Amino acid sequence: QVQVVESGGDWVQPGGSLRLSCAASGFSLDVYAIGWFRQAPGKERERISCISNSDGSTYYRDSVKGRFTISRDNGKNTVYLQMNSLKPEDTAVYYCAARSRWGCSGVPRYDYWGQGTQVTVSS
Repeated sequence: QVQVVESGGDWVQPGGSLRLSCAASGFSLDVYAIGWFRQAPGKERERISCISNSDGSTYYRDSVKGRFTISRDNGKNTVYLQMNSLKPEDTAVYYCAARSRWGCSGVPRYDYWGQGTQVTVSS
């Protein structure tokens, strides 16, 4: 079965850190661009980060630059999103998605989506 599964979401206090994982099964993540998205209650889903499948280049939304880091572990077929200095406005369901074309361009099409993992930042 081809799928991606997110994990690592949790409740954390402001200023804390979490590492989200996006694990693939049924295909090799290293030939796919991986995007991380989030959707807060009442808001549209937004792309926050991406790592390309061609040259490993990365993209970050301005609101997470300097705080979040995306990385790959091809041996584990997993992409990570390290989130530091978390803020209450980072509270959302986080999703990862994979695609074989378009790299980290703004084209809004992905082949596979996970079910999401909840991140809650509050005191």
